[in-house]
Amino acid sequence: MSPSPARPALAVAPTAFTHRNLPRLLLQARESLMARTRPGLREHGLSDQQWRVLRVLGEHGTMETGRVAREAYILGPSLTGVLARMERDGLVRRERDPADQRRTVVEATAKGRRMVERLSHSAEAHYQWLEQSLGKQKLAQLYRLLDELIALEQP
Repeated sequence: MSPSPARPALAVAPTAFTHRNLPRLLLQARESLMARTRPGLREHGLSDQQWRVLRVLGEHGTMETGRVAREAYILGPSLTGVLARMERDGLVRRERDPADQRRTVVEATAKGRRMVERLSHSAEAHYQWLEQSLGKQKLAQLYRLLDELIALEQP
C-alpha cells in the first residue's frame, strides 16, 4: 500500500475586522499592570482576587458580600471560596447583617487593614510612576475615557 499524499491545507480568508480587539487590549493592559503588582502580592501571600477584596474593603469599609463581589469583579461562588481562605488567614471577618439576617457582611480585620496599608504604598508608588511616565494629563485622560466606556456600555 502506498502512502497517501498530504492533503493541502484549506486556505481560509481572514475576517476583515476594522477595529482593534479592544477587550483583548484591555486584558493585555491589565496583565501589564498586574505584572508589576503581582510579585508584591505574592510576597504577602495574596492572590489577585484577595487583593481586590482587601482594596475594596479598604476603600469602603464593612460591606455586604454581594457588593464586594460587584466592586471586586468576582463571581459570587468564587468570592465564597476567596472569603473563606481570607477568613482562615485572619484577613477578613464575616457575619450576618444585623439589619437583615438573610445577608452577610464582610469587613477587614486589623491584620487585613494593616496589609492594605502596607500594600497601598507600593500601589501608590506604581501610580506615581505611571503618572510620571505618561504625564498627569494623559493618565487623567485615560481614567476619563475608561469611565466613559464603562458608562456607555452599561445596560
